[in-house]
Amino acid sequence: MGLRHWGLIRIILFIVLPQKYCLKRKKDFQRAIQRGRKIEKDFLVLKFFKNSLKTTRIGFVVSQKVSKKASSRNKIKRRLREIIKINLPDLKPGYDLIFFTKKGIIEKNFWEIKEVVGQILKEAKIISR
Repeated sequence: MGLRHWGLIRIILFIVLPQKYCLKRKKDFQRAIQRGRKIEKDFLVLKFFKNSLKTTRIGFVVSQKVSKKASSRNKIKRRLREIIKINLPDLKPGYDLIFFTKKGIIEKNFWEIKEVVGQILKEAKIISR
């Protein structure tokens, strides 16, 4: 494997949210959606539910209403994952978080999204700073 490939692997590892923090199972999503609390700001909605685990798990929902293009939806999810990775050390353990996006997020830049995510996490008292 050439040096170009190692650089690509390093970039991919940098982007990926560690698996133990990912909310994956349908029933976990459903539980958080049905029984969780909701906080809504601008172009983001957070549904969160206290779980019995030692880690906080995060899921993202970017529907086709936000953008018909999969590449745009994936870009939004990458930005949200990176913002969560930055805040990961400060997140309180034991929550399932689901971020739902609205149409307005497509026009926002990384810093505007980061600001709103921070506000939502503080309002939910899930972030420790």
